[in-house]
Amino acid sequence: MSNLNLSKINTSAILSARKIFFIGIGGIGISALAKMAKSYGMEIGGVNDEESPKTLDPLIEFGAKIILKKDYKELPEADLYVYSDAWPFRGPEIIQDARNTGKLVLSYYEVLGIFSKNYEKIIAISGTHGKTTTTAMTGEILIDGGLNPTIEVGSFVKSFNSNYRDGGKEFLVIEADEFNRHFLNFYPYITVIMNMEVDHLETYTDINDIKKAFSQLINQTNKYVIYNGDDQNTLDLINKYKGPVKFVNYKEFLSKLPVLSVPGEHNRFDAAAALAVANILDISEEISRKSLKKFEGTWRRLEKKGQTKNGTIIYDDYAHHPTEVRASLQALRELYPEKKLTLVFQPHLYNRTKALFNDFIKCFSEADQIILLPIYFAREKIDPTISSGKLAEEICKEGDKAIAFSDFKSAEIFLKSQIFGKDDIFVTMGAGEAYKVADNIFELY
Repeated sequence: MSNLNLSKINTSAILSARKIFFIGIGGIGISALAKMAKSYGMEIGGVNDEESPKTLDPLIEFGAKIILKKDYKELPEADLYVYSDAWPFRGPEIIQDARNTGKLVLSYYEVLGIFSKNYEKIIAISGTHGKTTTTAMTGEILIDGGLNPTIEVGSFVKSFNSNYRDGGKEFLVIEADEFNRHFLNFYPYITVIMNMEVDHLETYTDINDIKKAFSQLINQTNKYVIYNGDDQNTLDLINKYKGPVKFVNYKEFLSKLPVLSVPGEHNRFDAAAALAVANILDISEEISRKSLKKFEGTWRRLEKKGQTKNGTIIYDDYAHHPTEVRASLQALRELYPEKKLTLVFQPHLYNRTKALFNDFIKCFSEADQIILLPIYFAREKIDPTISSGKLAEEICKEGDKAIAFSDFKSAEIFLKSQIFGKDDIFVTMGAGEAYKVADNIFELY
């Protein structure tokens, strides 16, 4: 459970830890925290359930000793043990081994919250959608503006090819996740609320419960809250707020944006929010606009992977909420209005698929062909009452073409039997492993 009573924990002891062992170290967020710990001079190591070159190789280069779960026999000694959200389900026995040592065992966000106390001004990017891209854009503007930020983001930013940038101790730009109320571990100087929708109903009871968490985040903010003036859920909180925080509507900055390299209205909203942060920090508009114009995106956020010898263009995207799926598909249509779009989508979590089922069946309309993979579950038990097959049936009733497959191999065999050429766009989508399908069936230039 996140948001432990950290006031009872000796923060200085954690910040002075000599060795930290990360349980689930290959995760995109926790691997960034491991890099931050290494930048403090701490010895790092960890366990992961699979080889993950993108996240693990940089840590191995830093000297981290990584154990694969299949080879795990005994817990290495450490001063502090840190686990990712998925590992109470993927490796509860390892977390229990850590607790049996009598040493402190904390979640990734609890430790990030403690580490954040090292920085004078935290810029926390929150919201149901757009956190990663906005965090990356904001970080790049601060870099170009000479502010030397430390950046922790849930993806690899192309400009510095990492999910972590070690900067100064004045500014920390972080992606602040609402899952399990993780963002309440922070006390930001600036909070950005991109939007607020129903999600993570394994953590929250309903939208009102979500609003309460965001309301608390506003109350924990020291100076500014940047928000979407058209988002009614956010406006509900702002209208009730009584306190010293200043509010800035990021949509007022849309008219000041340059032409972006990344497509889609959702990316323009992200850029407007980043521009609002820059304005507060007195970074010149000229510098901010130049920074946004050259922004190339992040890993797995509508990322153009390449092109086949037959001319098929391949994309990969992390979208896993209906609103995100719709926005990404609309962005692709904006770029390629005449091409046939084949989507391979892997639903992420039984809980989300079930709770947002009616929204999911209506969000794929921009795709010409929809291939559904089995539901990816990371932090929950299998729910036999929901499946990709049931989702495909309802999508077809909406008039779209969807086929569900029971495993990746079957989907790949089907796709290999089709002919893809210069008139095709092929996109893999989801927070799980859908990208592996394209890796397996296409050879890119």
